[in-house]
Amino acid sequence: MDISRELLRYVDVGLLSRSDFEKLLELKNEHVLKIITQFVDLCSPNKLTVISDAQDDIEYVRNMAIINREEIELALAGHTVHYDGFFTMSNHDQARDKNNTQVLIPKEEQGKYPWINTMEREQGLKEIFEIMKGCMKDHECIVRFFCLGPKGSRFSILALQLTDSFYVAHSEDLLYREGYEEFKRLKGSNDFFYFIHSSGELIGNPPVTKNLEKRRIYIDLQEGRVLTVNNQYAGNSLGLKKLALRLGIYKANNEDWLTEHYFIMGLHPRGKSRTTYACGAYPSACGKTSTAMLPGQTIIGDDIAYIRKWEDGYCHGVNIEHGIFGIIKDVNLQDDPEIFKALTSPRETIFSNVLIKDNVPYWLGDGRKHPETGFNFSGDWYHGKEDIDGIEIPLAHPNARYTIRISELPNANPNLNASNGVPIHLIFYGGRDSDTMPPIIESFNWEHGVYLGATIESETTSATIGKEGVRTMQPMANLDFLVVSMGRYLKNHQVFGKNLKYPPKVFTTNYFLKNEKGKYLNGILDKLVWVMWAELRVHNDITAIETPIGYIPLYSDLKFLFREYLNKDYSKEEYTQQFSLRITKLLSKLDRVEKMYSREENIPDFFWNTLMQQRKKLNFLKSEKGDIISPLDL
Repeated sequence: MDISRELLRYVDVGLLSRSDFEKLLELKNEHVLKIITQFVDLCSPNKLTVISDAQDDIEYVRNMAIINREEIELALAGHTVHYDGFFTMSNHDQARDKNNTQVLIPKEEQGKYPWINTMEREQGLKEIFEIMKGCMKDHECIVRFFCLGPKGSRFSILALQLTDSFYVAHSEDLLYREGYEEFKRLKGSNDFFYFIHSSGELIGNPPVTKNLEKRRIYIDLQEGRVLTVNNQYAGNSLGLKKLALRLGIYKANNEDWLTEHYFIMGLHPRGKSRTTYACGAYPSACGKTSTAMLPGQTIIGDDIAYIRKWEDGYCHGVNIEHGIFGIIKDVNLQDDPEIFKALTSPRETIFSNVLIKDNVPYWLGDGRKHPETGFNFSGDWYHGKEDIDGIEIPLAHPNARYTIRISELPNANPNLNASNGVPIHLIFYGGRDSDTMPPIIESFNWEHGVYLGATIESETTSATIGKEGVRTMQPMANLDFLVVSMGRYLKNHQVFGKNLKYPPKVFTTNYFLKNEKGKYLNGILDKLVWVMWAELRVHNDITAIETPIGYIPLYSDLKFLFREYLNKDYSKEEYTQQFSLRITKLLSKLDRVEKMYSREENIPDFFWNTLMQQRKKLNFLKSEKGDIISPLDL
């Protein structure tokens, strides 16, 4: 079939302009053209628009998002707000839909992946193609080209996006690097991911997805693509976001590198003339972005990283994005000053699912006096408003978001777009754990670090649809996105670190430890102290206390760091509360870990050996010193 003739047919019927036709031909890539024709014919848009890297093209996307009311302009220059679909507090399109996110795998592989929502590939494709038939009727389909990672880098992967949402396309302009010119350099290759999205039938003003019961997000590993329909929330609709993370994990685990749910930041210790680069993985709403944006430090990325072995003996990492799609709840001047300043300054920013009053956005925990009325995701809002189930509707959704470019932030790291990435010296893993793990622990070695990352637990939050407060295992904060077996994933981590001359040091953090009365033992900015303690440990500037679960800080070092970075007194009582070993709680966690990982046959031996040694040491310590052991007694 002559694909260019098929495209010319679109020109003849007024679907595609002659200039956009020429843009596609300039790519000299039949794979791109076949994908476009296949899905235009399936989805039936009334217009097809091709966006290049030209500023006029990119500006067209933003303007159309406003004209179509997918975004509404706000008082500050560059600020807009977007709303996702809402019927009730339990039936909405304002968080990731885990149940309808399926990995499509061959029939013979069914049942091999206990952690992953899977569907037989042919069955899944048949279903979603049926749902997508005509899904773009009366919509304009936008063809986008992006680069995941810095341009011209051996890290980077190109991505093709078709969507009928100008909000999605505008968000991608803030989050990703342009890729039209990069696609020309493919020289006809099919070495790229592609993503097809439709918001489906729309209702309301502003327009939102109507048929949420037909929301589907299907990851087709065989074709390196994602098909997603009947949604607008960015975690479900932005192909290059968490959906590309899954494709990247699959590719990396077949090619001896890592795709991880990592931020990348530069740590700048006071009195030291060095930058130490750290990665960190946290489930949604567990402090990931606020860690990456800590005062006095610099940010490269807050969400997804590609990590490769490098010639200098370190692993190097790049941020596949150049923007932030962050949870806005509890962002205020006191606790997250860098983010708050960015969100209250004129610059291109998209808010989602917040309250608007007099064209000013408000959100939960913003530290300001809130209006009693306004407009939010539920329409006209007033304090005390309830949904049809009698559940009170908050002024902003707990998973409300913001989208901004990192390059416009004063704390952007100068290596944001470095083609070689940055050397990774340490890795943080963290979750939401109210009663077990201390605020920070250092691993004994790389293998122990992989084990610590694999045994992160977290209590569920509003970032995913479902009940909140349920404790779940969150290995490397990546369980929701895995598309390979856990055994293979952990083994690949083990081997990756062993092949490095200087593997990163690994730490776990827990910002959510509470006392018996339910009060948090960590202040929100205390994380700066834990992070800077880890930085000193990487360079062997201070010593630490060895425990069965890893190294913990000395009181004298924390006392100094609290004074140095937060100008706070840190008492021995606080230290004892936070860093006492809760032996029974720790043993119970080991039981949960063992139960979870016993579901899969091929978990590597180093993992089980680490678990058994830890259990033995904890039992011995309990027999010697009791159930709650003060760090001052270790």
